[in-house]
Amino acid sequence: MKSEQHEAHASTAQRDGDTRDAVVGLLMNRGQATAADIGEALGITTTAVRRHLDNLLEAGDVTVAPPSGLGGRGRGRPAKEFLLTPSGRRRLGQGYDALAVDALRALREVGGEEAVRTFARRRAEQAVGTATVGPGASDPVDGARRIAASLSDAGFSADAREVGNGVQICQHHCPVSEVAAEFPELCEAEISAIEQALGTHVQRLATIANGDRACTTHVPLERVVREQPAKELR
Repeated sequence: MKSEQHEAHASTAQRDGDTRDAVVGLLMNRGQATAADIGEALGITTTAVRRHLDNLLEAGDVTVAPPSGLGGRGRGRPAKEFLLTPSGRRRLGQGYDALAVDALRALREVGGEEAVRTFARRRAEQAVGTATVGPGASDPVDGARRIAASLSDAGFSADAREVGNGVQICQHHCPVSEVAAEFPELCEAEISAIEQALGTHVQRLATIANGDRACTTHVPLERVVREQPAKELR
């Protein structure tokens, strides 16, 4: 009897863990969402979602976000929206940050800053390179979407949305955010690779490494060429 109860308890715990991971995965992909939206997407009740969110809040894996205006329904006070914290993102497989930081520190000691920049550039080109568009492309929206798809394949959970006079590439997850906090060369190389792929100057608006909830890059609808520094007269 006790064995059967133990197995039933273990099975319930496993299902709860799987559902909680699904909630975390959905927040990673959407950036932030209400309990009702999470329940609808996962096919479970809002009450069940709130129970998992309470556990994640207590563990420090999620936090309440300012309302985005996307999840409100009807009149009255907007529903609470939730987003992942850095510890919540670590649930998605960022367990090698310490090792990566140590490796990059050793690389810097042996090869200097240029060695770190070379590594960062190669890594960024691998993530973005399959979506190369180039200066001949005529549709920056399509190009941004291809970049986002390539970044998603590399583990960044990205999408592209038209906003005002441009397109925003939003990376809702960064598998190296804590490493990039110490080595900004990773973010700089990523922007350079995106510019090279699209053939236009882009602007980084936010980064997870700096504490923002997503890495957001603005791509103008009209191609912008970065000005080269003027040469000094001799």
